[in-house]
Amino acid sequence: DPKVDQIKVKDKLVNTLLAEKEKIYILLNKPRGYLTSVADPEGRPLVMELVPANLGRLYPVGRLDFNTEGLLILTNDGAFTNFVTSAKNSVAKVYEAKVKGLPPEPALQRLRKGVTLDDGVKTAPAEVVRVKETENNAWVRVTLYEGRNQQIRRMFDFIGFSVVKLRRVAIGPLYDEKIPVGAFRFLSPAEIARFRKPVKVAVAIKTPKPPAPRARKPKPR
Repeated sequence: DPKVDQIKVKDKLVNTLLAEKEKIYILLNKPRGYLTSVADPEGRPLVMELVPANLGRLYPVGRLDFNTEGLLILTNDGAFTNFVTSAKNSVAKVYEAKVKGLPPEPALQRLRKGVTLDDGVKTAPAEVVRVKETENNAWVRVTLYEGRNQQIRRMFDFIGFSVVKLRRVAIGPLYDEKIPVGAFRFLSPAEIARFRKPVKVAVAIKTPKPPAPRARKPKPR
């Protein structure tokens, strides 16, 4: 097994050559408090520490913020990475955000059309669906076809409602809610092939129906 055994030919280790020939694709459920990187001079926890070292050198496909959790692909396939991260291929990334406060519908509509961030860059149109609400918070599902640094947090800051929790629930055709936080699984060849098909969103987004109006009790005369 080239992933476990040390293989030598004439006293030269050949595991590296074997690993380069084998394409590896991993779907990780990233926890909060991990950096999406292969190294960090500050010594913070890395997502690479959550997968076995004997799989060889893998790289994250895109990024998730340090305090954002959710699905992340790790692979050694550079062509696949370029395909998924390139904006021209419109591979959807779906997020669920817990927002402080209850943003009104006109504010969400501004996000759908695109807003200008603090660095002067205007975001592309996004799909924004209100999922549920409590007295103090709202859960909103956001689908992006681009990826900028802390984009969703900055988008909601723009309309005055900060994000208190954020997780990615889908990447293109990939959606798997059964992976525990911090765990991973290998992707099948069929799952990788689905990225080449014209499928943008893995999660069927349904706009929840508004609550029925409460019946008013007649006032006593």
